[in-house]
Amino acid sequence: MTDAHDTAADSSLRTTGGAPPDDGGSSATEAPIPLLEPREGIPPVIADEAALARVIAAFEAGSGPVAVDAERASGYRYGQRAYLVQLRRAGSGTALIDPVACPDLSALGDALSGVEWVLHAATQDLPCLREIGMVPTRLFDTELAGRLAGFPRVGLGAMVESVLGFVLEKGHSAVDWSTRPLPEPWLRYAALDVELLVDLRDALEKELDRQGKLEWALQEFDAIASAPPPEPRKDPWRRTSGMHKVRRRRQLAVVRELWQTRDRIAQRRDVSPGKVLGDTAIVEAALALPANVHALAALNGFGHRVGKRQLEQWQAAVDRAKALSEAQLPQPGQPVTGPPPPRAWAEKDPAAAARLSAARAGVSALAEQVNMPQENLITPDTVRRVCWEPPAVVDAESVAAALAGHGARPWQVEQVTPVLVEALSAKEA
Repeated sequence: MTDAHDTAADSSLRTTGGAPPDDGGSSATEAPIPLLEPREGIPPVIADEAALARVIAAFEAGSGPVAVDAERASGYRYGQRAYLVQLRRAGSGTALIDPVACPDLSALGDALSGVEWVLHAATQDLPCLREIGMVPTRLFDTELAGRLAGFPRVGLGAMVESVLGFVLEKGHSAVDWSTRPLPEPWLRYAALDVELLVDLRDALEKELDRQGKLEWALQEFDAIASAPPPEPRKDPWRRTSGMHKVRRRRQLAVVRELWQTRDRIAQRRDVSPGKVLGDTAIVEAALALPANVHALAALNGFGHRVGKRQLEQWQAAVDRAKALSEAQLPQPGQPVTGPPPPRAWAEKDPAAAARLSAARAGVSALAEQVNMPQENLITPDTVRRVCWEPPAVVDAESVAAALAGHGARPWQVEQVTPVLVEALSAKEA
């Protein structure tokens, strides 16, 4: 154990209680210490059922919260599956598990049922963990805790440095984690990501308690843990970068057809869609509506590196879109299920626009008062919905019910209701 790990093992750590630094710098009184090696060294990668069974037994026998992290291959592979899972628990040590070799980790998830999982930015990792059978019943999100506590920077490295006084090496965050075998420096980085996660959790819990926000955080964590898997995004092709340039329905159809063709190819080849065809090329083709392969090849993104066969498949997609009847063409924009964009409120409903302006000002002032981002105090969408369709009778009870109906947690309802009552009442008077 190095001096750094001696310090980390000390219950006091190197923190001033985890208080958000006023100047955005480190709250530690000494220079941050580079964390270079896991305290027990780099553990072997678990890649067979026998080794996995031993890990499950070890983690079931451990004590306290379990730190959990996952590495994906975004930008390299299709989808968001996990290519490495890291765990650490007192009495169990650190484990690095290959979910390609061990694709079903439900037994590990079951062994940790009821245990608090500590994750950083939990909503990013939970979908890929769910795919391999790991679903927490309780969690503590250190990134969200940092937001609620008012930290100006909430990345894992920034939090570990400002709260615990250690520097994590972050050079491998965007590598291709589907690589096999995984290089030793990557494994060291992965093990260090969970090295101090429980220590960070403990310090943040103390700070949230000091600020009177611990119950708020626990409600947020419960909401994340109990949330159902998100519904598949409708018309994901509409999120193609540069779509704002595409106005005509026939052009929208070309984007849709090229996007869907690209997605099928990317899924079959298990590569990131961007490596098959860039968004810029899709938009270029939609705007140009090329008549043939020769015209397509002249567009950006379809140059000399694209083979004849590939050009023909892209042109075939364009031709399919061009052959659609008017009734088959996509409509511009997406169906609006909630309020219209705020920029349109002044024209559509000036009273609602005035309510929204007052509510935004009140929420902004309250967020500054409690020292957290506005979107964590209450989602902007919730504010818009309540302001667009306020209760028939504006009072604390009706506004609280409206907020709860839109998914606000009890602590948010308690904090925001007085602000919205004032904003809605002032504009109703």
